[in-house]
Amino acid sequence: MKKTAKRTLAVLLALMTFISCFGMSVSAETTEFEPLRINCTMYGDSQTQRGFTWYTAGNCDAVIEYVEAALFDVNFTNGVMKRASVDEFEGYYCHKVVLEGLKPGTTYYYRVGSKREDVWSDIGKFVTDNGDGSFSFIAIADVQASSLENFQQAALVMDQAMAYSPNAEFVVNLGDFVNDCRNEEWNWYGEAFEKANTNLTLVPVAGNHEGNITNKFNIGWFNSMFNLLPGEGPTNGVNGTYYSYDYGNAHFCVVNSNDMYPMSQAQRNWIINDLTETDAHWKFLLLHRAVYSAGKNINKPDTLAMRETIIDIVDQTGVDVVLSGHDHMYFRTKQVAGDAVCEDTTYVTEYFNGEEVTFAKEPNGCVYILPSTAGTKRYSVNENAIDPINACADVKLSTSDMGGCFSNIVVENNKLVYKAYVVNDETQEVTQIDSYAIMKDVADGAQDSYLPTDPIGTVDGFLFNFTEYISLIITYITKLIPQLIAGLF
Repeated sequence: MKKTAKRTLAVLLALMTFISCFGMSVSAETTEFEPLRINCTMYGDSQTQRGFTWYTAGNCDAVIEYVEAALFDVNFTNGVMKRASVDEFEGYYCHKVVLEGLKPGTTYYYRVGSKREDVWSDIGKFVTDNGDGSFSFIAIADVQASSLENFQQAALVMDQAMAYSPNAEFVVNLGDFVNDCRNEEWNWYGEAFEKANTNLTLVPVAGNHEGNITNKFNIGWFNSMFNLLPGEGPTNGVNGTYYSYDYGNAHFCVVNSNDMYPMSQAQRNWIINDLTETDAHWKFLLLHRAVYSAGKNINKPDTLAMRETIIDIVDQTGVDVVLSGHDHMYFRTKQVAGDAVCEDTTYVTEYFNGEEVTFAKEPNGCVYILPSTAGTKRYSVNENAIDPINACADVKLSTSDMGGCFSNIVVENNKLVYKAYVVNDETQEVTQIDSYAIMKDVADGAQDSYLPTDPIGTVDGFLFNFTEYISLIITYITKLIPQLIAGLF
């Protein structure tokens, strides 16, 4: 009797061990095909298109299922399925797909995954632009984390941004998503920011930590992480991507500031064409490196090499707002043009959405904003920022002992209201640290611009631009070195 019981027990234990091993195998296989780094991005027409990217550790088929919110059920019974591409990149498998023919002003639900393996992501959503002049969006910069803990801390800032901006339809990330641009960091970023990246349309800006050839030679990473419709140019996508889109009554031009030493003539010409040919009421320029900042990087050659170029383009094309990152502190200029304050700016105070707001009325020039960092790496104020940067500042401060930052921008037809917030690291308490508003009834009309963006048409400009190095040397000799010497006494 005892022998029979022992044999029975041995058989049961062996069976349980087999089942356990089988279960572990299934779990590992499921993890291999689990969608990672999922994001939904602007792609071309914001009313009818969206781009999607996700990764898997294993090679598998890849599809997206999507459906209008009014027809949604958790099984996507009424959904549409579309196959995505599969490409190997840095040991993982990258999947991309573009949705077209979407309905303007419509909420969609979606999931991505493998139909063959029956492995799916959580359900995400996005909203298409309805084309009117009323919308809002979030801006953050420089998460630049190198540990899961720091990514999670930055994600808490993003969570508060979404809570304070419940009507936001997209989020602008001004670059430096990661620190060392390796698979582990991108997986951490995707995990920590999955809620934001799968429930808001993302507008990614190329930062030097994920695309610059001088920063660990990270060629191809940015373009592989996000599905974007690049602007014209022979090398666009190598070390970042420049692109543009319309949203409501605004035009957004996204610059790749990794394209420098000096900036290619193709991108310069494309930016001018892009901003000149739009008849949008508002013009935004988005780039990683800030040309107005009191952070530690403002006096470095890479920033100085592009500073005059960007300022000249902004003045030439009538940009209203420039949003930048890179310097991990908070900075906002007054209205500036020609690298100087517009002294003729007038202001009016009106009620806007139930509160008193002071607007710059029909101002000349542009306001440049650096919304600090959503991450934990923060810089002090650099009082030796090259002239005339400090003279153009309206607000400048370090958030080192305050917390991570986010900004909210509301556009209501002829009015634009900007607010900046800091999120306490310990308590998650949110405090407003700045605001600015613009009112303008008159917008620039569209003009034809035919500057070349092909290699042959831009070769003369490319060669001429090397004279910027001479200008850069002169700038260092005449401005920066005297400031450094003065700082010693």
